[in-house]
Amino acid sequence: MKLIIATIKPFKLDEVREALTNMGVRGMMVTEIKGFGAQSGHTEIYRGAEYAVNFVPKIKLEIAVTANMADQVIETIAGTARTGKIGDGKIFVLDLQQSMRVRTGETDAEAL
Repeated sequence: MKLIIATIKPFKLDEVREALTNMGVRGMMVTEIKGFGAQSGHTEIYRGAEYAVNFVPKIKLEIAVTANMADQVIETIAGTARTGKIGDGKIFVLDLQQSMRVRTGETDAEAL
């Protein structure tokens, strides 16, 4: 099993969720986060005053999948979330040792 952690632009969330659901992903965790990468934030003008925005709003997705589905999920996220502009996000893949569905007690792949 694999745990895929992806950061994407907030306006891409619905499109990514729909694409993943259509390919058979049965669940994901979504968190609103702030961060910066290569873009190192940006400046905005509010009521005539310029100020720095050091952290940019992002969405973090956490998706547990079977190992044989991981590459397809990664490609789907990358293809759907890509705008071609700086700040499109990152995808990290970790090995997932164990999972359990609390309600039923199912474990590992059956719990996903």
